[in-house]
Amino acid sequence: MRVLELRADQIEYLQNHQLSKKYEKAKQIFEQNPFHPSLHMKLLEPKHRLLYSFRLDRKYRAIFAYVAHETVEIIAFTNHYK
Repeated sequence: MRVLELRADQIEYLQNHQLSKKYEKAKQIFEQNPFHPSLHMKLLEPKHRLLYSFRLDRKYRAIFAYVAHETVEIIAFTNHYK
């Protein structure tokens, strides 16, 4: 699995929320095994939009979409509880 490079605003979000290290760790796990239990990867509702998420920590998620076979693009980072 390959994750495309992040946009500047996404990098800034990670830095502002002290999530850069957590993202790098989760990204590495995701690239090796997207179904690793610690990621809690899931298809989001509504399912026809084909957006997925994986966990950075208990509070934050990375929202992503497949852009090609074995390639994903991070769409956003979100606070899971807002």
